[in-house]
Amino acid sequence: MSHVYYQVDVPIRNTQERGRDGLYVFTGRADSSEAAFRAARAAYESARAASEAGVGLPAGRPGGWAARGYRPGQVLDWTAATVGLWRQPRPWACLDTFAM
Repeated sequence: MSHVYYQVDVPIRNTQERGRDGLYVFTGRADSSEAAFRAARAAYESARAASEAGVGLPAGRPGGWAARGYRPGQVLDWTAATVGLWRQPRPWACLDTFAM
């Protein structure tokens, strides 16, 4: 498994509450953008199946891929998904440490 992190952004359409559309963001390690897309989709499908079965969401899949939530009534548009390298919003390595 690669050490490259990808981000998969999937538009969401809410069928129950008009105007509550958004974006579901998946992140994890993958060898390619295609593998990232497949991993994100598998994580979502696993979460959907668990929710429909009434059990807890799976903790995670190889590479760190997981769905942290599932809401019935939200439809993910996988055909409009975008995949790219993940860009950490807050690079923790750049934080200053306290001077002693």
